[in-house]
This record gives sequence, C-alpha cells and structure tokens, in this order.
Amino acid sequence: MSLMERGRPPGRTRRRFSKEFKADAVALVLDGDRPVAHVARDLGIGESNLGNWVRQARIDRGDRPGLATGERSELVRLRRENSKLRMECELPCERRPSG
Repeated sequence: MSLMERGRPPGRTRRRFSKEFKADAVALVLDGDRPVAHVARDLGIGESNLGNWVRQARIDRGDRPGLATGERSELVRLRRENSKLRMECELPCERRPSG
C-alpha cells in the first residue's frame, strides 16, 4: 500500500508523543484559560490532536460521557479474544488437538 493510499502525503512521517507530553499539553488547556487552538499552535502540534487528547481526558475524569481509556483497552482485548474463540469454534473437530 502506498503512502497516498494510507492517507498521508508523501514525505510526512507520523509523529509520536509521549504520555507525559500529552498529559502536560492537556493540563495547559484544562487548568488554564487558553483555548485548544492557542495551546496547539504554541506547542507546534495539530489542533485536532490536542482536541482529541482533551476530549479523552474529560471522559477519563468523568466530565463527559464515553468510554474511559481503560474501558476502551479492555474492549479491544475482549474483542480480540472473542474473535479468536470464534475461529477456534469454527474449526472442524478432527483438526482440533486431542487432549
């Protein structure tokens, strides 16, 4: 799959941010009186990235409805486990290892 097919312009790499950086950036918005756009511009990050981090932080704090980070992780794990178990159940009996 080419870079264009993945939705990223050629020559741009995806930046990764540490949990500490995200937490500090979110704190600047939630604990201060500056809007997301100003903080994002000052930090040199995308406004939508910071907005997503702030939204998730508000969910985690209980200020907004939605799945908390821990709940989201558990849901992903359970869906993978469910998928694996379904595949195991669909295997013919003669292919299953005898125990």
